[in-house]
Amino acid sequence: MGGRGTHRSRRTVRALRLAYGARFRCWAPARAAQRVGTAAGGERAVKRVLVVCNGHGEDAIALRLARELRARGLEPEIFPLVGQGPSEAADPTPLVGPRATMPSGGIIAFGNVANFARDLRAGLARLVGAQLRFLRDAATRYAAVIAVGDAFCCGMARVSGLPAFFVGTAKSVRVARYGAVEARLLHGLAGVYVRDEPTARSLRERGVAATAPGNVMMDMLEGAPPPGIAPPWLVLLPGSREAAYDDTRFLVRVARRLCQGRDLPALLSIAGTIDRNRIVASLKDDGWSVGAREGYAFDAQAGDVRLYGWRGRIGALLRPPALNGAGAVLALGQAGTANEQAAGAGVPIVAFEPGGAHRTGWYRMRQQRLLGDALLVVEKEEARALAELQRLLDDEPRRAHMGAVGRERMGSPGGAAAIAGGVATELAGRL
Repeated sequence: MGGRGTHRSRRTVRALRLAYGARFRCWAPARAAQRVGTAAGGERAVKRVLVVCNGHGEDAIALRLARELRARGLEPEIFPLVGQGPSEAADPTPLVGPRATMPSGGIIAFGNVANFARDLRAGLARLVGAQLRFLRDAATRYAAVIAVGDAFCCGMARVSGLPAFFVGTAKSVRVARYGAVEARLLHGLAGVYVRDEPTARSLRERGVAATAPGNVMMDMLEGAPPPGIAPPWLVLLPGSREAAYDDTRFLVRVARRLCQGRDLPALLSIAGTIDRNRIVASLKDDGWSVGAREGYAFDAQAGDVRLYGWRGRIGALLRPPALNGAGAVLALGQAGTANEQAAGAGVPIVAFEPGGAHRTGWYRMRQQRLLGDALLVVEKEEARALAELQRLLDDEPRRAHMGAVGRERMGSPGGAAAIAGGVATELAGRL
């Protein structure tokens, strides 16, 4: 696993070098300091911070971090490299920079040649070129840049020449440690924050001043419980990319059979990138009666099974604080960040792969190694999936074990405040 991760990291950074030639090597610390002096010509420029992110989960992390940056007198703006960016309407953080939605949804870093080819035909090269131009000009408008994501995101952020901070969301030594190329990329940054202490220690041993101040994903487990529904309930997490439509249909079909005859409603999390009307049309095709309900995207019924569509915060569906540990009894998840958040909240996760646990794709394998026993991977076939889920739902000790492992693997909250505090302190020291 480590070898595959290292090779993928090298491909990612090599693609970045090809995109903008040798410019990355030109941005030495002295040059960066000179550019910061330009940005610091006015009070607004000194306070403004660019947060670069590359993924739906990273978008959400960037939003949570932005809230803490504002609380410290900074003015964050978010630049999503993938997709259109976060869709939380109530958040005041401006979205900036050239953006576009690609056919792959951003999944091109795992050696997926077909996805890469589709994105190229859709204008990926033009998009990356425009993003690089925006970043090269960023030093005239910002005091610092924060990369939330992976090595590619960090490399793109460093193009700006600004003091750079890195919030690593993808890598952990439990899956694959940061490779030699990635470690060199992280040298000389103003701050490096990773998801767990063993990963931070691995980087420090190679000369990178990394810390693990807490998991920002756990800071995002907020929100009031779903209105009018008493726990327990089943949570469905289909993800945020195009595959979520097919995954929703599979998860709903399994949930319908699982919840039949049980007093167990199902709540479907609908990401901001997903078209609610397409989901509703699919439900109707499968025989659900779909109506409206205040506080929900929809209220669907099939026999004695109730399904609610949820557009709110994921934390509200899991174990919201107001319920003192009650809430979701189980999550069926094809997602990335949402699966990991559910595990961190102590909710057992079940994911589905065509070949079951022994034939997972790279992404699910990575998640399985990261979450350990908190994640059960079963075959993506309705009858076999149902049998596994029925056994798990009736096995409270096993579910309790999975929940405990998930909380331990994902770590504690507090990362957003610690990272924002580190950024504010570092920038204050540079003035």
